[in-house]
Amino acid sequence: MLSEFDKALDRTNTNCEKWDNLMEVFGRDDVVPLWVADMDFASPPEIVAALAERVQHPTYGYTFASQSLREAAAGWVERRYGWEISPEWVVITPGVIPGLAMSVLAYTQPGDGVIVQSPVYPPFFEVVEGNGRRVLNNELKIVDGRYAMDWDDLQAKLDDGARLVLLCSPANPVGRVWTDDELVRLSSMCTPREVIVASDEIHCDIVYPGATHIPFGSVGQGAANRSVTLMAPSKTFNVQGLATSIAVIPNERLRDRFVRVRTGLGLGQGNVFGLAALEAGYGEGNAWLDRVLKYLEGNLRYLQDFARSRLPGITVAPAEGMYVVWMDCRRLGRKFGLDADGLGDFFVNRARVGLSDGRMFGPGGDGFFRINIGCPRATLKEGLERIAEAIALGP
Repeated sequence: MLSEFDKALDRTNTNCEKWDNLMEVFGRDDVVPLWVADMDFASPPEIVAALAERVQHPTYGYTFASQSLREAAAGWVERRYGWEISPEWVVITPGVIPGLAMSVLAYTQPGDGVIVQSPVYPPFFEVVEGNGRRVLNNELKIVDGRYAMDWDDLQAKLDDGARLVLLCSPANPVGRVWTDDELVRLSSMCTPREVIVASDEIHCDIVYPGATHIPFGSVGQGAANRSVTLMAPSKTFNVQGLATSIAVIPNERLRDRFVRVRTGLGLGQGNVFGLAALEAGYGEGNAWLDRVLKYLEGNLRYLQDFARSRLPGITVAPAEGMYVVWMDCRRLGRKFGLDADGLGDFFVNRARVGLSDGRMFGPGGDGFFRINIGCPRATLKEGLERIAEAIALGP
């Protein structure tokens, strides 16, 4: 059955950012696109069928989040993570990043400090600074080859007047899946200071053996009372373009504040197709997810083995989750005498591969690149072979 993911799916001429925007992003259209975080796989047939059925009704008017949709979301969270949530805690948002922005507006005031942990997905900075708040960057550190939170610096940032923490869990781009001990420690530091945690868990369903995703709001009453857990079917089922996500907010007072902001922004209506996809995926997508996870595990092993044997100067960071993988290319840069700009040019113009430049993820990203393994193995192999050939030819 895993052969379904070997099938090359032509995504060109569909207004696909990953494939149709190469000239704009990389300056050439002949790169192998291993960058933006969506998968080159068909979405689950259950979702395709649900959308096809909805399309057959020729009216696409105003919609709402039904009780059955909320129950499907709650059932998914309980089945996958053992967290029993009330359907009433589920709030629909037009994406996880809008949910982070709503959290910033709902729980902080202009000038307040908001903690982020770079390297991190670029919109984390944007939703803070774009809304007139201060970024307090608690940069992750590498300990024994693995990323970890800098607890001393985090305490200092909390004492500096932070009102909100934007947590990335799993951590994009570095691939960490935070442990129960880490999440409990974070909660124990935030709860006494009445600091709220908004946790972006959009990648939570893509976790590899040896790691276990734990929703932040599930680690204790303190975390539940002072958190917004943001999840979505988008990365899981490859439906990013439908812009539909959920916020799980157990605390009624926090939930009311969040909903008031959503209403004030005019974003409470919902997308008729996004809601249909969410309910179908969360209701019927378990088997498909288990299959795609097996395929992604194989791709990850292929990348790791290939890098060890064929990509001198590149180290693949331990990947505990996500189908985008962090690569340390600093040794390659030193070997070839390339700075960050030179490394970027090397991958694009020498190797002809499109990766995500680590600098876009903020401090700690210089010399790193993020690669997307959510594709048929033949596509991944072609990209890696191009990099290996470029390295063999030298600077």
